[in-house]
Amino acid sequence: MKPQELMSIALKFNEKINEQDLEGLATLMTEDHTFVDSDNNITKGKKTMLRGWGEFFQKYPDYKNTFTCVATQDDVVIMVGYSTCFHKPLNGPGIWTAKIRGKRVSEWRVIWLNQRQEQSNQERKRAKKQSPPHK
Repeated sequence: MKPQELMSIALKFNEKINEQDLEGLATLMTEDHTFVDSDNNITKGKKTMLRGWGEFFQKYPDYKNTFTCVATQDDVVIMVGYSTCFHKPLNGPGIWTAKIRGKRVSEWRVIWLNQRQEQSNQERKRAKKQSPPHK
């Protein structure tokens, strides 16, 4: 498949996420679709993921992804950008990847860049509080 075709499928999938369109997502998922979140939690299966997306959309009705750079490597589309959401941990920069098989998304992966930074900052603050003061 040409890079433009791969990108088109991944961007259409994201469009359906932004529109909270479960039917549209269903048409773009393989039956063995896999979702991998930023903590490497894996959810497998189209039906399971459609339930998951439905719950996610109810909980975060204003969630949207915007991509500033899109590239391909073999059958994988790499998207760099940011998400917006009232829920702060979901708001900020990220990287998304989509594995394409047969004009459908077989894997959607999300890597939150700000989440990692926030966790590191929180760990440093905890360590600082636990260390004895210097005299």
